[in-house]
Amino acid sequence: MHSNIFRWALCILFQLLEGHVVTFVKNELKKIQEILRHDHPKLFGTEIEDEKLLGHTDEEQKRKKLFKELCKRKLKSSLKKKFQCLSEGIPMAGNQTPLDQIYTELYITEGETADVNKEHEVIQIEAASRKPESPETIKLEDIFKPLPGQDKTNRTVMTQGVAGIGKTVLTQKFILDWAEKETNHDVEFIFPFTFRELNLLKDKKLSLVELLHQYFAETQKIHQFEQLQVLFILDGLDESRLPLDFLNKEILTDATESASVDVLLTNLVRGKLLPSARLWITTRPAAASQIPAECVGMVTEVRGFTDPQKVEYFKKKIRDEEKASRIISHIEGSRTLHIMCHIPVFCWITATVLEDMLKTKEDGNLPKTLTEMYIHFLVVQTKVKKVKFDGGAETHSHWSSESRKIIESMGKLAFDQLQNGKLIFYESDLTESGIDIRSASVYSGVFTQIFIEEKGPHQEKVFCFVHLSVQEFLAALYVHMTFIISGANLIEEKQRKNKAATLLKRQKPKWLHEYLFLRFLLGLSLETSQVFLRNLLPQNPVMNASINHETVQYIKKKINDKLSTEQSINLFHCLNELNDLSLVKDIQQSLNSGSLSTDKLTTAQWSALAFILLSSSKYLDEFDLKKYSASEDALLKLLPVVKASNKAL
Repeated sequence: MHSNIFRWALCILFQLLEGHVVTFVKNELKKIQEILRHDHPKLFGTEIEDEKLLGHTDEEQKRKKLFKELCKRKLKSSLKKKFQCLSEGIPMAGNQTPLDQIYTELYITEGETADVNKEHEVIQIEAASRKPESPETIKLEDIFKPLPGQDKTNRTVMTQGVAGIGKTVLTQKFILDWAEKETNHDVEFIFPFTFRELNLLKDKKLSLVELLHQYFAETQKIHQFEQLQVLFILDGLDESRLPLDFLNKEILTDATESASVDVLLTNLVRGKLLPSARLWITTRPAAASQIPAECVGMVTEVRGFTDPQKVEYFKKKIRDEEKASRIISHIEGSRTLHIMCHIPVFCWITATVLEDMLKTKEDGNLPKTLTEMYIHFLVVQTKVKKVKFDGGAETHSHWSSESRKIIESMGKLAFDQLQNGKLIFYESDLTESGIDIRSASVYSGVFTQIFIEEKGPHQEKVFCFVHLSVQEFLAALYVHMTFIISGANLIEEKQRKNKAATLLKRQKPKWLHEYLFLRFLLGLSLETSQVFLRNLLPQNPVMNASINHETVQYIKKKINDKLSTEQSINLFHCLNELNDLSLVKDIQQSLNSGSLSTDKLTTAQWSALAFILLSSSKYLDEFDLKKYSASEDALLKLLPVVKASNKAL
C-alpha cells in the first residue's frame, strides 16, 4: 500500500518536473531565436515580417529589453576580465594580484571646487595628514548618491587627489563591484575612458556613438544611447592634451554627429550631449579648474590611507605577519615615511623595498629618508633585472654598463619632461629627449616597476614613470650624476664648481619650490648614498663631509630669510635628508622641558617651532597660541599651525 502511494507521488513529481523543464527549455530557445532573428534575419527569411513581431509594441519592447540585457551582460563580462586584477607598477609583467585581495578601502570625503592648486602635491599630502578625519566619509558605492541636504542624484562627480593616491584604482573597484556584485544597479552601462587613450584621438573626428563602438565592441548594435542610463568614467583629466575649450560655442546634441573628441567631451560635460548620462571625472587638484564649476554637481577628495588603513594595506600586501609588523613599526618611527604612506603608491614602493631588505637580512639599516628609500628601490629593480634578464646572482654590488646607460637615459627624460611639466610621454617627447622609441620599449621591459609602456586602442605607445616621485628622483639623480662626472650644472646649463652648496646657491628660484626634487638632490650628495650607487658614479665622489657641512650651513642661512612657511618646512626636510636636524632638536628639547622662551627666537627658530608643532597631532588637537606668545608677530609666524589645528585658542 505504502509503496504504491510512494510510486504514485514520485510519478506526479516527475510529471511536474518534466513540465517545468520543457517550459524552461522552450522559453530559453525562444529567447535565443529572437536574438538570432535580430542579428541574422536572413536565416529566417520573411518569418519576422509574417509574424509581424516588430509591429507589436509589447513584443518590440521585450525584444529591446532582451537585447539590451545581452549587451549589458557581455560588457560586464569584458570589464570584469579587464579590471579584476591589479598590477601595482607592473601592468605588463604578468604577475597580477586579484583586486579584491589587495584592495584597501580609501578615505574619501566631500571636497571643494577651488582655483588651480599650485602647491606641490607632497605639501598637499602633508596638509591632508594633519586634517582631522571627517565623520562624513563617502563610501565608494555611494559616490553618486545625494549627500544630506541634496534632493537629487548628482549628474557629474569630480574626484580629486594627488598622483598615486588611488583615483584610478577607485574607478576599477567601482566597475568591478558593478559587474560582479550588482552595486549601482540603476546604471545600465559603464564606459570607462582614460585621457591617455583619448589623447591619441586628438586629430580625429567621429561621433559619440562611433567612439563607444570603437572602444566597446559589445555595444556595436546599440545606436540610441539616449534611452539608456549610462555612466562615463573619464580618468586622469590632468593627463589631458585635448583643448577642452568650454567657451567654444559649438553645440552638439546628436550622438551620431561627427566632431573632434574635445568637442564631444565638452558637450558631454555641459549636458548638451546625452543629458541623462552620468559622468565621473578624476583628476589631480592642479587640473581640476579645466572643468567649469557649474558643470560639476559634487566634488570629492581622495585623501589616501588613514593610519589604520596603512596597517591594513601592509598586512594584506606582506603575508608574513612578523615582517609586516616590523615594517609597520619602522614606518611609524619615521615622520617622513609615515606621511608619504598616505599615498598608496608609496606604500607599494615601501613594501617592495623593505620586504626585500628583510629577506636579505639588511633590516639593521632600513631607510629612514626618502632619498634612501628611492635609492634602495632603484637597487631592487636593478637586482631583478640582473637575475631575470642577465642570468646573474642576486647582488647589487655592481651595476652593468647597460643598466647605467638605461638609468641615465631615463633620468634625462625625467629631468627634461619635469621641466616641461609632463608626466605622460608620447613618441615625440621621447625623441625630444634623445630616446629612440625602440630603446624605450626595452627600458619598460627591463625596469617594469619604474618605467611603464602602455598601448592605446590603435597600438600607439604611451610611456610614464610609475609615480611623480620616481620621476623627480630620477631627474635629481641625472642632475647629480652629470654634476659629479662632468661638473655641468644642468639647472643653469653652465659649468660650475663641483660643490653641492654651489649647486644649491646657483639654481633658479623655481627649483626651491620643487619639493621632492630638491630633497633628492641633496640626499644624493651624502657619501652614504653613493655607497649604494657604487659603480654608477665615479669611485671617489667629491661630495665629502666638509662640503655637506657647507650645504647645511647654507640651508640654515636660507631658513633665516623671509620665506613662506611651506618653503621653510621644505628646507627642514632637506636638512633631514642631509641627516641634520640640530635646529629642530634644540627647540624640541626646550619645548619638552618647558623652558622655551619665544622672546628672542630667530626666524629660523620660529620656523623650527612651526615645523615641530605641525609634525604632531598632540599639538593640533587644541592649539593654545598664548602658550607661545600673544603678539601679532607670533600669530603671523604660527598662522599655519593655527589653520591646521582642530581648535585654536
